[in-house]
Amino acid sequence: MAPVKTLLVVNGPNLTMLGRREPTIYGSETYEDLQNFLRAEAAKRGYLVEIFQSNSEGEIVTRLNRAMSGRYSGIIINPAAYTHYSYAIYDALLMLSAPKVEVHLSNIYNRESFRSQSVTAGACDRQIFGRGFFSYADAMDVITMILDERAKGQ
Repeated sequence: MAPVKTLLVVNGPNLTMLGRREPTIYGSETYEDLQNFLRAEAAKRGYLVEIFQSNSEGEIVTRLNRAMSGRYSGIIINPAAYTHYSYAIYDALLMLSAPKVEVHLSNIYNRESFRSQSVTAGACDRQIFGRGFFSYADAMDVITMILDERAKGQ
């Protein structure tokens, strides 16, 4: 029996406000809709998914530290506002050996100038942005590709 492949999805501040927060940017779908989307897309690809959200930088760092157990096939992170200044999240991501993809619902490079800087992307294998919920689905495909490349290299 093949081992279960599990993805950890970490969402940062204000994502639970989807559907109410700036609908012209983030749309009308809710955080519950996002969670359902993540579960469905992960299942299509043969993954289980654990979803974690926090408005607290320290809780996000602690959750990433727990991910060092090696039980995750990949990490998808939407650091939200922490993208632009959290060296603590950057450092926590650097410690993880699983493939990591930073995602954003909106195109952070076409918004306010402060959003065009991602501190955390440098600790990830890839960054995907501007595709709404599909940014997460694309991240799952990237993780699969990285895992396949690593398996071939062994």
